[in-house]
Amino acid sequence: MSPKILIVDDDRNICEILEFNLKNEGFEVEIAYSAEDALKQLSDGLAVILLDVMMGGMSGYKMAEKLRTDNNQIPIIFLTAKDTENDMLTGFSVGGDDYISKPFSVKEVIARVKALIKRFNQIPKNNRTNSPLVFGNFVIDVERKELIINNSKIILTKTEFEILRLLAENPERMFSRDHIIDCVWKETPHITERTVDVHIARLRKKMGEHAAMIVNRSGYGYRFNA
Repeated sequence: MSPKILIVDDDRNICEILEFNLKNEGFEVEIAYSAEDALKQLSDGLAVILLDVMMGGMSGYKMAEKLRTDNNQIPIIFLTAKDTENDMLTGFSVGGDDYISKPFSVKEVIARVKALIKRFNQIPKNNRTNSPLVFGNFVIDVERKELIINNSKIILTKTEFEILRLLAENPERMFSRDHIIDCVWKETPHITERTVDVHIARLRKKMGEHAAMIVNRSGYGYRFNA
């Protein structure tokens, strides 16, 4: 079955161009011209959402934030004319997985879509196991992709979960930001060290009283203190 892509953009010309080229690459494509309509078209079979930021009504950022709050972890690529570093970090902070500035190359969009699908479907490597990682009342359920603290499920984005899993499966090992990018964002270009910091800051906030389990050493990176 072909991966299904949802394009959310109020520019019909962009939607038509993306739809034509993605279908030529073998993808199934659905289109929504607003965030409000997109929320009504969500389905379990979606592989990626291509999401414009600036739209009439609900913005792309607000839609992404709502999806993540509702524990919907469909990968999101933002498409936007807003291309400053702060705009990019805002996109990642609300749960985006990638960010492409307009005007864009259709070939680049297709390559990013394929890379994102591959990243979230890749086979676990190195020390990875499907057994839960248990640290007292702090449990990382690898099979269900969930974090459990004091028997309560904590909602994480896929990227936040992958960072936590990477660190927790290699306790006491120091990971540089570049190494984390290579492991978590492999084949996804334009990821900066600040992007790593934004995701880890959000992850620590969700960990609450256990935030200190992720240790930062200035100039070196991050490690998991089990």
